[in-house]
Amino acid sequence: MSANDNPKTVPNALPDGYRFNEFEIKEVIGGGGFGIVYRAWDHQLERTIAIKEYMPVSLAVRAADLTLELRGERFQKLFNAGLTSFIQEARLLARFNHPGLLHVLRFWEQNGTAYMGTLYYSGMTLKEWQVTSPASITEAWIRRLLPPLLGAISTIHQAGYLHRDISLDNIQIQENQLPVLLDFGSARKEIGNLSDETEIMLKPGFAPIEQYSEEGEVEQGPWTDIYALGAVLHNLITGNPPPVSVVRCIEDNYQPLVERQPEGYSLPLLHAIDCALAMKPGDRPQTIDAFAALIDLPVSDVEAVVNSFPVPGESPGLPVEEPVEAAAPVVMAMNHAAASAEPVTPRTVRKLSPGLLGLAAVAILAVIVAIWLANRHSATPEVVNNSSAMTQAPASIPSAAAVPAALATVYLKLESGESVVLNGQPVEVKPGSSGFAALNLAAGQYKIDVKNGSETHTQSLTIDKPGTWLINPGN
Repeated sequence: MSANDNPKTVPNALPDGYRFNEFEIKEVIGGGGFGIVYRAWDHQLERTIAIKEYMPVSLAVRAADLTLELRGERFQKLFNAGLTSFIQEARLLARFNHPGLLHVLRFWEQNGTAYMGTLYYSGMTLKEWQVTSPASITEAWIRRLLPPLLGAISTIHQAGYLHRDISLDNIQIQENQLPVLLDFGSARKEIGNLSDETEIMLKPGFAPIEQYSEEGEVEQGPWTDIYALGAVLHNLITGNPPPVSVVRCIEDNYQPLVERQPEGYSLPLLHAIDCALAMKPGDRPQTIDAFAALIDLPVSDVEAVVNSFPVPGESPGLPVEEPVEAAAPVVMAMNHAAASAEPVTPRTVRKLSPGLLGLAAVAILAVIVAIWLANRHSATPEVVNNSSAMTQAPASIPSAAAVPAALATVYLKLESGESVVLNGQPVEVKPGSSGFAALNLAAGQYKIDVKNGSETHTQSLTIDKPGTWLINPGN
């Protein structure tokens, strides 16, 4: 958990001064759609810690007595699934004792939800670092950062787990420059997987192709996290993530870094990143050790990390206290029945059909055309008609303020004879040779009905940020 010099006003947060036995909340330091993070004081050990609360704002609200109340009974299953994953993630993180991994001190249930207490990490995320200190990002800086980060990821892999959410905003750079890999976001993923919005919501550019589906022959593995790590490095060097993997499987316009040769970076580092970003899982380095070997870097173990970096919170010139061994994680009022799900382990996913390449011309050009299409004064957000976007151009280009630009591309599995109704209005879309059709949608709420005779399959979708979705309402 990270500090923030500007405490955020987060709806539904517990008030400053609230007590969990020896823990007293001092302020909110972060919050999102699935959780709230607090800075707290441990009165027993007299130290600052961070507390993360499971708080899915779409499913629950804070009642007057500070407990969580569901927004409706229909959300009970989703809330419980997310709660189980949150507890499961805390248990998983508590197993590790690597300085590059979030250290969980204890976790418990209270107020109708769950909490995890962790060490308090000062500093900023890589995403914030890139914005505030871009000039400091050099190959030498990256080479200092990588060994402990690789060691943290390798520790997860050796225990038989994957992170599946490595990105710029999930890597914390402490004041002593030691990187810490933050939490897995398990509750968010579990709720996304079980909700009626079954599209795979992933961070565009950082997720490899095997993460966009749930069935098939290709397994996720260490190479899945290696792709995400390659995307992080690509972003640090170029300022942008690589193209979204779903789009790359249709038309791969990724330009290898060894061809671009950004100034100040060696070919071995650029080549390693290119290998990590290979579309086919088998073409990537299969282990963290193999990836590190491409760059000629060590994978730091715990002892190497501890000896190479100052103790967190230590100031130069001040006396250093003897390190205190962290106490074993403590379970407080744990509901064991709520944490009986299987651990997060590699799972099988479907390999997308090579026939998706047939959608290249339509999908890519449609994205461009969609930006300029005028609003047809319909009650529903505008959709690009992919069957005609290639042949018809607007008579004039309207002003940007009048046009709801396409925000997301949705690839839709469509069988022969099926038709599509979007928010109650039929739309003309035709699948390519792979069986996928492409919709380019502006921001808004969507209900997608796929009709085949008397049978109808429905998919709900919220577009609130740029991205790429792969959905199959028939499942």
